[in-house]
Amino acid sequence: MPTQARVTVTLPEEVVRDIDRIEQNRSKFVLEAVRHELRRRRREELRRSLRAPHPEAAVVAEAGLDDWGDRLPDEDASGLVDPCAGKAVSWIPGEGWVEDHK
Repeated sequence: MPTQARVTVTLPEEVVRDIDRIEQNRSKFVLEAVRHELRRRRREELRRSLRAPHPEAAVVAEAGLDDWGDRLPDEDASGLVDPCAGKAVSWIPGEGWVEDHK
């Protein structure tokens, strides 16, 4: 189970009353609201990034990833990825990227 951190948040009384009308567990409500806002902001940041990509990413996108890779010199391409480095991972819905233990 994830560790918990206690946070003190000050809210206007009417907001607290509105929360209490629809949810008995204030912490649960605030947690859901914060997670929702974090997801919204991440999506917005992605949209901003897609509207104004990094110049190098734009070059790759225009050329197409396969074409870009094919144009790399052979001696440079072999050093781009070391298959022995890093860790094998898998995506698990609800958990994210986890290390493979195969």
